Amino acid sequence: MQRSVRLKLYAMMFLEFFIWGAWLPPSFGFFGAGGLGFDEWQQFGLNIAFPVSAILAMFFANQFVDRNFAAEKYLAFSHLLGGLSMLGLGGLSLMAFSGQPGSANYWLFFACMAIHCLFYVPTISVTNTIAFANMTDPQKEFGPVRLWGTIGWIAASWPFIFILADWAKIPTMEAAGGFVNWLGAALGTSLSGNDLNKGKCAAFFTAGAASLVLAVLSLSLPHTPPKPAKDKEHSLAWLEAMKLLKHPFLFVLFIVTFIDATVHDGFFFFAFTYLEKVGVPSNWIQPAMSVGQIAEIGTMVFLGYVLKNLGWRYTMILGILGHTVRFAVFAMVPDPYCAVAVNVLHGVCYAFFFATLYILVDEVFPKDARTSAQGLFNFLILGLGPIAARFIWPALQKQHTTGEVVDYSRLLLYPSGAALVAAVLLLLFFHPPKGNLEQAAA
Repeated sequence: MQRSVRLKLYAMMFLEFFIWGAWLPPSFGFFGAGGLGFDEWQQFGLNIAFPVSAILAMFFANQFVDRNFAAEKYLAFSHLLGGLSMLGLGGLSLMAFSGQPGSANYWLFFACMAIHCLFYVPTISVTNTIAFANMTDPQKEFGPVRLWGTIGWIAASWPFIFILADWAKIPTMEAAGGFVNWLGAALGTSLSGNDLNKGKCAAFFTAGAASLVLAVLSLSLPHTPPKPAKDKEHSLAWLEAMKLLKHPFLFVLFIVTFIDATVHDGFFFFAFTYLEKVGVPSNWIQPAMSVGQIAEIGTMVFLGYVLKNLGWRYTMILGILGHTVRFAVFAMVPDPYCAVAVNVLHGVCYAFFFATLYILVDEVFPKDARTSAQGLFNFLILGLGPIAARFIWPALQKQHTTGEVVDYSRLLLYPSGAALVAAVLLLLFFHPPKGNLEQAAA
């Protein structure tokens, strides 16, 4: 891969996940009673827009890229519209907290969020397609390219911890008694009330601006043309991708991906309140959770080496077992140091399963359905899995809650056990062929 192309792919991945990382973390609690004041169902509508878009993308946007539109041009178009809608969200939010009458109209917010998600979510598959199309050795090269997405997420989310701090209440480093105490005060002394909400509006403006930058950058990316169908029978790329689930190893992988995506989303549902319960100071919880994302950078670097030596099946099993071990440690060792340290496994969970999955999909599926094939699994990772998680885990938590006390020692064994089942399914029934399916059929 040429150096100039590699640098463009790095920038593409960085901005792709910078956008998501900029607006998502500050949005928690932003739409509810402490922020814009939308009721539970209205908040549900805003929060469900992302996973629903992942489901719709499989049937429409990914199909369009595979059959009709160059990937880099679709990326530019999507980020132009997605960026403008995100800027709209920021503008509406700022007007609402500045007391502009009528600016907190729910349907305007929903329209902006829906438009952004409908155009942004498919680009996660499209960026993978562009990256793979310009690699000579995906197993070796995808990890170092994709890790720039993780760097982008961290680069977007961490500054807001300090941007949203109430600096008027934070002592000087000397008065705080050293850097560690000062940093703890900075992380734990947040703006509050209307000032906090106004500060969070900057997250939407940041995401929107980054999206527009990526729209421009996309026009300089390597040309990745569509692959028109050879005949009407193969005109629907998403249907061609789904038909390939008749192969037992892909059907097993489809089921396992759904389980793993549900468990993965469960981590974000449980982690914040769990870490606080076991004694992690509240002002350190978000940095503690990001330990896993930092570890993800390291595992991405070594992904090619692991794949070469362990192969598809055992690499992915290790990724899933990372969830098993992490949730088991949470359940059985309620200690703040162990809870933070075991988050290092997040890097293993993501790189060794999800990133490996994307590489496998690109290698085994026909090239004329590559974006739809990526979208087929993103349908699970970003869509159906998170939707299922947002019903399953709250219901189980309710069953294991007495008063206001949650019995994590039993509750967290459910996701741990589910991940173990998925790993066993891979071990027993996942036997991918060498090369792609077209070569295997020949």
